[in-house]
Amino acid sequence: MAATSRFLRRFGACVAPLLLSACATPAPYRELSCSAAVAPALVAPDADRITTTLSVLTYNIEGLGWPARSGRGPSLKQIGARLAALRAAGKAPDVVLFQEMFSGSAKQAVADTGYPAIAAGPHRTTRARGSTKDKLPGKSHINRGEIGIHFSGSGLAVASRYPILLTRKRAYGRKSCAGLDCLSNKGIMLARIAMPGVPTPIDIYDTHMNSRGASRAPGPRNLAAHERQALEASAFINASHDDAYPLIFGGDFNMRHSEPRWENFARYQSLDLVHRVCADSASGCDVRMSWDGDEPWMDTQDLQFFWPGDRVSVRPIRVEAMFDGGPSGPELSDHDGFLVTYELSWPRGAALQPGGC
Repeated sequence: MAATSRFLRRFGACVAPLLLSACATPAPYRELSCSAAVAPALVAPDADRITTTLSVLTYNIEGLGWPARSGRGPSLKQIGARLAALRAAGKAPDVVLFQEMFSGSAKQAVADTGYPAIAAGPHRTTRARGSTKDKLPGKSHINRGEIGIHFSGSGLAVASRYPILLTRKRAYGRKSCAGLDCLSNKGIMLARIAMPGVPTPIDIYDTHMNSRGASRAPGPRNLAAHERQALEASAFINASHDDAYPLIFGGDFNMRHSEPRWENFARYQSLDLVHRVCADSASGCDVRMSWDGDEPWMDTQDLQFFWPGDRVSVRPIRVEAMFDGGPSGPELSDHDGFLVTYELSWPRGAALQPGGC
């Protein structure tokens, strides 16, 4: 307790403005009714099935405030404005999974996109329930941010052109974070969306997992934290997902160039990986971005996974980058956006699931 008090006295002048700035701007929230939603275009490729598309962008917007970052306001404002312009032109992603929506400017940018349905992930005081209390390997260190206090929420948000019927959120445990990552209440969230005319809702998950070098925690410690988060994410999905619905899981997984992290993650997740499917030329997936090597998923933090529902199947048909300095827009974050277009398909005559649109 004394060590924590010393930390707060020493660094309070720095972190207090960050905390107050983030708290002054509430996380954006909007509801959209089914009656106000615009239905997607439906296609009947044959006599037996109906199809439509759903585009999902995952985007870490680097929305950290001072002292972690400075001067991010103009770029964040551009992110909001550009997505709003794309929406006005009918060219925006249907759903955006945001990470690092920490600062007031970042929250305002998400709100400025104009999406009619927006929900946020775990906030600063969301409790982690059902998490391990076992200590991580090595020692905690207050100078690395492991002080038992969160200065911000998870930074997660889901923005959708379709109604969000239900949200669920889970914060990762206090013994499941390492280093500076512990200053935010990282976790995972579910946004169950309804697309008018599609027989069942779609469960969409967003997460941001523990970093490596940026956490400033020793390798064995941040690796163990990441593994615990992978386990907790899997448990949350198992508890909250309805197997009748298709599932899409995206975010910043912080597994780039890390075989141990991938091995741990794969131990708990059996979902199909978009990169792995689309890297196969026989998949019919249109790859509109540069992928090097046989395992392009190892070269990025930003990933999407998917799984079919009982009646509605899902498969990626196109992948592309956004905000990467090319035609899709300038680089406005330390991450590019990763956009996946999915095809949803179901038998002709399938009845609408109760509770959908």
